[in-house]
Amino acid sequence: MSRPPRGSVLDALRSRAARRRRGGLGADDTVDDAAGVSERLAVLLAAGVSPSSVWGYLLDETESTAAHDGLLERRLRGVDSAARAGDDVVSAIVTAVPRSPDDDAWRAVAAAWVVSTEAGAPLAPALRGFAGALREIVQSRREVEVALAGPLVSSRIVLALPLVAVGLGSALGFDVLGVLLGSVPGFVCLAVGGALAAIAVWWVRRLTAGARRADTSPGLEADLVAIAMAGGLSAGRAVALVDDALVRVGLRAGDANAIERILALSRRAGVPAGDLLRSEAEAERRRARTEGARRAARLGSLLMIPLGVCVLPAFMVLGIAPMILSLLSSTGLSW
Repeated sequence: MSRPPRGSVLDALRSRAARRRRGGLGADDTVDDAAGVSERLAVLLAAGVSPSSVWGYLLDETESTAAHDGLLERRLRGVDSAARAGDDVVSAIVTAVPRSPDDDAWRAVAAAWVVSTEAGAPLAPALRGFAGALREIVQSRREVEVALAGPLVSSRIVLALPLVAVGLGSALGFDVLGVLLGSVPGFVCLAVGGALAAIAVWWVRRLTAGARRADTSPGLEADLVAIAMAGGLSAGRAVALVDDALVRVGLRAGDANAIERILALSRRAGVPAGDLLRSEAEAERRRARTEGARRAARLGSLLMIPLGVCVLPAFMVLGIAPMILSLLSSTGLSW
């Protein structure tokens, strides 16, 4: 069998490598990598490459890029070794990724692989459709990051206010640092102000993490059931296979009631369940996108809480209070 053309695969890998050089590895890049691997697997499998050697082609292309990604190379190398040795590919994929929400996309690829192979569904169409679903997830998360950009910049500016207060007092001629470091009341102000500033930083990070927290694979279960039924399985066997696959790769099952409602609708209407399931998966991703935008918009208001409770008091304690103490000291009063 001849080797598939390198062009499109190599161009995709070079584009990803260039993006890494610009911005580094993030959650979106991890999901994007998983989507790219699924997409390229679909192309190679459709071209007639066997499942046992397809991972080797991806590994060769990754190694041939000018600035290849070492993490992706290590993952592909482990999976390729398992595939060529006849070992379990799914276990190799799961073993190659850490137990992190950002890497759940790779576990989802493993779930799609096991569902396709065990259900007898064609791997190439299943992986191509699954890659599209992962691309939608990436786009949704990037939209959330764009919405978060404004509140995050504002929070960083506000968190700098206590330091600005110290610099402002020194610029006005007050011995702020001398008071903070050379007197008991100054030490008290420094300790209280520093504690308030640290609490504010921790609080803002918690709020930001909460705004970013989201389902890493919305619509996954519906997509997998659709893939299983495309292989000719009955609805009950497809759901059972998907449940077993999710447990096997270490992912949590979604809303089983939603799947049952879709399957019940399919039976009542006498229409194929696959299209309904894929439509439900797309609807779940739209809901996740809307929920992410709502959390991002809400963050702007929530950030006012640490501002009022911690940052402004820290500004007063580290900036205003030392200026007053310095002024009192210059008039001959002592403490």
